[in-house]
Amino acid sequence: MYVTARSILSEDEDCADAIQETIVRAFSKINSLKQDAYAKTWLIRILINECYNVLRQKSRQIPMDMETEMAGKVAVESQDYSDLYCAVSQLQEELKLPVVLYYGEDFSVREIAQVLEISEGAVQKRLARARQKLKRILESAS
Repeated sequence: MYVTARSILSEDEDCADAIQETIVRAFSKINSLKQDAYAKTWLIRILINECYNVLRQKSRQIPMDMETEMAGKVAVESQDYSDLYCAVSQLQEELKLPVVLYYGEDFSVREIAQVLEISEGAVQKRLARARQKLKRILESAS
């Protein structure tokens, strides 16, 4: 769940908040789960919605010292994360999420299609485009 949340949100505290809220919502709405086989997909869909809720809430707040905060954040991220993580974070949201779910969470194409509410063909196309962009980004970085 953390990997999925981290692909959408940039701060660990926001990821933790989204995961906590996801667990609370999942337990409160467990009766709405129709088939146990789709529990993981259902849970990830709730998590994605919660991450977007956190983003909406944060977009309403603008820190006063945003420039200095962002400068420090970029320096920390370049030291703590690999080139691949940086390349994935540069992808558009529609390409980043399928990559994280497929490679990070080991979801199948069918499960990703259900989570994102798109067709399986669209998932495959997004994964292919993401791989091409990642290849270009990583080649230009080295």
